[in-house]
This record gives sequence, structure tokens and C-alpha cells, in this order.
Amino acid sequence: MIRHTFSLLNGIGEKLERHIWRKGILTWDDFCNCKEIDWISPERKSIYDNQLMQSSMELGIGNAEYFARIMKRREHWRLFDVFKDGAVCLDIETNGFQPGRGGYVTVVGLYDGHDWRYLIKGENLTTENLNRELSGYKCLVTFYGAVFDVPFLLRSFPGVRFDIPHFDLCFAARRLEINGGLKKLETLFGIERDDSVKGMDGYAAVKLWEQVRRGSVEARELLLMYNKEDTINLLRLADILYQKLKISTGIEEHITNGNELRVKSYEL
Repeated sequence: MIRHTFSLLNGIGEKLERHIWRKGILTWDDFCNCKEIDWISPERKSIYDNQLMQSSMELGIGNAEYFARIMKRREHWRLFDVFKDGAVCLDIETNGFQPGRGGYVTVVGLYDGHDWRYLIKGENLTTENLNRELSGYKCLVTFYGAVFDVPFLLRSFPGVRFDIPHFDLCFAARRLEINGGLKKLETLFGIERDDSVKGMDGYAAVKLWEQVRRGSVEARELLLMYNKEDTINLLRLADILYQKLKISTGIEEHITNGNELRVKSYEL
């Protein structure tokens, strides 16, 4: 999807982007190969060409941080397909309070499509370990993480870095007019949970942590299982929402049998 994206250019929004697609200009290469585009001045066209060539180069070397800087956060989802193999899903549990009011992170779960790992308070949850676990990834996937998980971690662990594109599934779903929390969306799309944590919610996780503090091994294992299910299910949901978002842009209307329609003439 990212190579179809022109809304990363200053002055081009989604409406103008769709207009460009309707003219048969579907990719960055198509755009740069056009000698003229009648609603864009030659000077502006030259600037855009340079920006797209730069973006193509950065994409080629996998520079995810570059796109996190130049793109609006609400459009970061467009990078998911190219960076999926380097994506990490993140979900946190807390003690139920906000930072500065006695709140702290109890568990951080991370899943990259292969392995689920966790950091837990009192054992291995530190800024250094968080940065180590996050390093090397190209895309962050969360549910409501832009509002809750990431700000909570930034306040709790000064120095933790989040400088890659962020695909927040909560706001992706809302954009598609699909409302509800993670559990509701899992049910909607047929994503199953382990029987041991079905029906549990964030409040139950808070209560489990209280038992962990009192030494309960069973509560610790159940809390970790709850976080694991929260975290690994994000990747399946990301696949579903990404495809729905892509369809919602209208780009597929201009693609036939998987082959991009090419303009026969770049003189518009």
C-alpha cells in the first residue's frame, strides 16, 4: 500500500490522492515518470518527485524511522504489509492506577509472529530491557496503545524509545466504523482465546497482580497467559484491519487481476 501512497507529500490529502489514482497514476514510479500533471506546478512536481525518490530509497533500505517521521500517525497502517515481518505487537498490564498516582506497569508482552516474550515488574522490567526488546523492529502494533500503553511506558520508563511506525488497531477499527474493545473485535472476527482466560478483562488482570504480589504462582501464570493472548491476537487482527483499510481507500478499484493499471501516456 505504501507505494500507492501520495498523501505523505505535503499538500496532498486523501481526496487528491484518490484523484491521482483515477488518472491512472498508481505508484511512486508512475508519478515520477509523468512529465506534467496539470493541477501541480512544475516547481511543486519537482519537489514531489524528489520526495518520492527519497522515500523509495528509504523504503528499499528498510528505514522505518524515516516514515515514522514524515507520515501522519493515522496513515502508519499503510506500512504494515512491507514491514509485517519486522512488526512487534505490544500490550501492557498495570496495577490499575495512573503514573504519578501510584500507577506502574506490571507486565509488558511482546510478540513478533514467532515468539512471545514478557517483561515483569520485579524481575526483568527495566528501561534497558525494554529498549533491547524493541530494537530492530520496523512497526509497532497495539490496541489503543497510542493513548494508553505507549504514554504509560514513556512516563514510567524515561528513555524508552518508540521511533517506528505505529499501527494502532483501535483507531483503525474506528476509522472503519467498527467500535468496541479488543475482546469485542476478537469475537467479531472469530479470533479465539485460550479457555483459561476467556471472559477475563483488565480489571481481572489488576486483581491477579495483587495475588502475584502475595506470592501466588498460579496467579502469575494466569496473568501472563492473559497478556499473551492479548498480545498475540493483535497480529491476526492487524492482518484483518489492514486489508479492510486498504479496500476502504479505493485503490483496489484501479487494480485489475492483481496487476496495476499503467497509464499509456504520462501527458495529462
